[in-house]
Amino acid sequence: MSTNVLRTADGWWVVLGDRAVLVDTKAVTTAELIADRATVREAALSGKAGPPVTDLVALTPVTTPCRVVAQMVNYRSHARDSGFTGDIPPAFFRKASGSVSGPRESIVRPPHVKFLDYEIELGLVMGAPLPVGTVVEEQDLPSYVAGLVITNDVSARDVQLTKTQFYESKSYPTFTPTGPYLALLEPEDFTHLLDLRLKLSVNGDLRQDRTLTDMIVRPAQALTLLARFQTLDPGDLLLTGTPGGTALKAPPKPVEKIGALLPPAVKWKAFFKTQAKNPHYLRTGDVITATIATPDGRIELGEQRTPVTHAEQNPK
Repeated sequence: MSTNVLRTADGWWVVLGDRAVLVDTKAVTTAELIADRATVREAALSGKAGPPVTDLVALTPVTTPCRVVAQMVNYRSHARDSGFTGDIPPAFFRKASGSVSGPRESIVRPPHVKFLDYEIELGLVMGAPLPVGTVVEEQDLPSYVAGLVITNDVSARDVQLTKTQFYESKSYPTFTPTGPYLALLEPEDFTHLLDLRLKLSVNGDLRQDRTLTDMIVRPAQALTLLARFQTLDPGDLLLTGTPGGTALKAPPKPVEKIGALLPPAVKWKAFFKTQAKNPHYLRTGDVITATIATPDGRIELGEQRTPVTHAEQNPK
């Protein structure tokens, strides 16, 4: 069974039901905690009755700086929403690790961003180095992946689309809420990954709901493809794509063909005028709730609950 670990300002905790047990470790970073896995197991087996989990203020269990890499269009439902047909070539992009924030922190919309979107994603936390050239088979996953986290790949769509700029549009501070739990997996847990169900709601309205069976490139293959050019180290984070249900969707094909004939400035002005009528984009005061779990509770990553706020135009 997986072991859920939570991080607070006071240290690392093992979650046992509704209680938490402090881990007697000197680990400061996620990588150091993973290396001290024996101490985590000791805390899990100690039987101590610690404070209620609800009394703890959870920080992100993925410490920074670290590499944050994400997969593009990696669920069939998202591909349909995005207007893709046929085979989808696997692709990756980077996010600034300064975008990583806690599971209860506010998502802060920059003043110039009008179209803020959500993307629930399963995050893989590396437990061992992944050198360039590594080939990862399904049975090898426990050798490289230490655990799982909930992530939200928050996206400024007006920046992303008009500039074709993924790094900026997805890297503002607070644009990668992560946690609350880091689920440290045992080798047998990996056979249950496809049972994981991703759910995201905004103000109680369910927007995204899919299992990993909807995934196009699964974790072992994704790590192999990424290792063609990218090294990963313990504590690094790979976001594995989002299912359908985001606010952004491709326009109907006839509209898309007409748009292709227009000058870029005219095309984007018309597109965003239409998008302004879409009620699913995030607004100040919205609350996003995200969960990832297997139906039997074998792997359960907790609940991420993040309100949306806006940055001041001229902060002092």
